[in-house]
Amino acid sequence: MRHNILNEFLLQPFALEAAKKEANRLPAAELVQSIMEIKPHKRVLAFRLLEKQKAIAVFEYLRPEQQADLIRAMETPEVMSLLEALDPGDRVRLFEELPAKITKRLLANLSPQAREGVNLLLGYPERSAGRLMSLRYLAVRDSVTVQSLLAIVRQSELHDNELTLVFVVDADRYYRGFVRTVRLVKSSPEETISHLLEGTNIAIRASDRDLQAVQLLKDNDLPAIPVVDNEGRLIGDITFDDVIDLVEEEATDAALAQGGVGNLLRRDKVWSERLIRGSSWYAIQLRILFLIITLIGGMLVGGVIERFEEVLEAVSAAAVFIPLVMDMGGNVGTQSTTVFARGIAWNHINVNRFLPYLLRELQIGASMGAILGLVAGIIAYFWQGLPNGIPQLGTAVAISLFCVIALGAVLGAILPWIMLKLGFDHAPGADPFITTIKDFTGLWIYFTLVGWLVGID
Repeated sequence: MRHNILNEFLLQPFALEAAKKEANRLPAAELVQSIMEIKPHKRVLAFRLLEKQKAIAVFEYLRPEQQADLIRAMETPEVMSLLEALDPGDRVRLFEELPAKITKRLLANLSPQAREGVNLLLGYPERSAGRLMSLRYLAVRDSVTVQSLLAIVRQSELHDNELTLVFVVDADRYYRGFVRTVRLVKSSPEETISHLLEGTNIAIRASDRDLQAVQLLKDNDLPAIPVVDNEGRLIGDITFDDVIDLVEEEATDAALAQGGVGNLLRRDKVWSERLIRGSSWYAIQLRILFLIITLIGGMLVGGVIERFEEVLEAVSAAAVFIPLVMDMGGNVGTQSTTVFARGIAWNHINVNRFLPYLLRELQIGASMGAILGLVAGIIAYFWQGLPNGIPQLGTAVAISLFCVIALGAVLGAILPWIMLKLGFDHAPGADPFITTIKDFTGLWIYFTLVGWLVGID
């Protein structure tokens, strides 16, 4: 593998020249993977093999937490050359990963222009559009002609993905719309761009939530959207690439929390690096709370089975369907919590007008319960009911599945909503409660029906 050459250099100094030549020959995207496969305390040595432009390109590919680890191991002069080359938004995301003491020192060493950009973004609240926006964009007056604007685009130092849209402002920098660069090529050179304007009402305020930018980009199918101040002046933009990172981060956090690595009392950001490579005690503290809830629930369910021991002894075939009754409700509950989490993230669910959504989930759960209960009841009737002389078993399975599936759907919707309204983290906390409630209730209904239909007191 190619990254072995970098490892060889770290183990054998005489391989320095070969490793340096190979490293600078590789594309930046491949180098990132190679460097990250090296032990953390040796990565900076491999990074120093790279020429300046290659090092900058590789550094931009790294995630903010990876950049922060590398920064800590570097000397100040080489750090500053990397920081000066970063986009202001990327600098801010990096500084958020670093201790305040290091951030303060690095800020003091930045050039005045770079420091101004960072301070501007840091002035906006976390999770706001202003904190997410980029200061690298192209804006022109609406009196510019197509020919003049094409010349400006050709001379611009912005990257290609930063020039898909050109924003248009008036003399006081109030936002007026945007022009797609592809339309410039198709338009008459003498035409003024005021005739090509689009998106005159598409903009987001810097004070708005960052997830609103995600929704705006999605709804309008745009590569970027303008960011304006409270008076409507253009101050930045948010690109598709910016929100992709945000959506990926949100999805990762939600997935980790769903797996039980969140914290019930506060919404902490959980980093996979620390969970995988940190102390075992840290992971235990994060995950054990909700596993204890599941443990208690398992004991309660065991009590239900013990309570109906006589039913099981008299109708041993009933034990065959215990996993079915327990698992189906749990799966439906997990589906509902996942739908709820995604609906909240994309603003499809209004927590203040929750009743219509809850009734919809009840309808869906009842419909699925009726269909699956009927199918399972027929199978139970012919599989275990008739051969064992207890045809009533099919009815018990059918009714139990209907109840537990409908209950799972309702619990999967209402429990996360209750936890959210109370200010708790619903992602890791809802499932253990759902599992306990639906298992306890589902088995109680199942055994009660079996005992009643078969005639066991």
